[in-house]
Amino acid sequence: MDLRIFTEPQQGATYDTLLAVAKATEDLGFDAFFRSDHYLAMGSGDGLPGPTDAWITLAGLARETKRIRLGTLMTAGTFRLPGVLAIQVAQVDQMSGGRIELGLGAGWFEEEHKAYGIPFPKEKFARLEEQLEIVTGLWATEPGKTFDHHGTHYDLTKSPALPKPAQTKVPVLIGGHGAIRTPRLAARFADEFNMPFASVEDTARQFGRVRAAAQEAGRDPGDLVYSNALVVCVGKDDQEVARRAAAIGREVAELKANGLAGSPAEVVDKIGRYAETGSRRLYLQVLDLHDLDHLELISAQVQSQLR
Repeated sequence: MDLRIFTEPQQGATYDTLLAVAKATEDLGFDAFFRSDHYLAMGSGDGLPGPTDAWITLAGLARETKRIRLGTLMTAGTFRLPGVLAIQVAQVDQMSGGRIELGLGAGWFEEEHKAYGIPFPKEKFARLEEQLEIVTGLWATEPGKTFDHHGTHYDLTKSPALPKPAQTKVPVLIGGHGAIRTPRLAARFADEFNMPFASVEDTARQFGRVRAAAQEAGRDPGDLVYSNALVVCVGKDDQEVARRAAAIGREVAELKANGLAGSPAEVVDKIGRYAETGSRRLYLQVLDLHDLDHLELISAQVQSQLR
């Protein structure tokens, strides 16, 4: 089971804070550092000092880390034109020496679009499908050849399809709870399917749908990596768990029901239940980015038991 650190910087984080978390992620032996792609804080927080851009952040981290994978859960398809996104991700992949992964979703948070003047189209899923066709098509185009796409939402003519990523293929992540279109999209484009913030039972059900969609598409379901994203709150004892829950404005009972919370033993046990569904990778949503002792505890007493 791979453990990856997943952050939500729109809630309030500077680049320096994210850099500290990313370096701790690397030093403590975690597999990857991922971040959300949002421009507006959610809930009651003020989001100070303001948002950071996902791909600018990852470009910086690409030069300041050496081992960990870097990526997004999920890049919002509404934020960037697909041709521009393909250039950005390819360049950051080059900057990292081939450690980038692209999670791409349709975009959903209408308020942040209003706040920053970003168009929020009604039909987002069809756009996402075209975006995936374009981004992966640009990268797959042989050097010296051109790429064309004439779709409903985007039109590309004689694109040189440059630059190319450092990796032969940048892993593409698709995720979500949708019962029909999401599994089909994953079967067609994804290297990894991610089930965010879901119970063991719902995870098993959705993984089953994705496997069935892959088979229907003529693809081996085992070609995909299956993963979960879950909030994490671990403590050496009940008092430490309660303190960490309070720091992120959550209740212990709710965190235990909906995430990975409690003692290291409790968390390892629950991870085992997700592993039984076929999940092989967990994105640990860390909401208090200043509590690096939390990461140390997870590394020493949770991650060490999963190897």
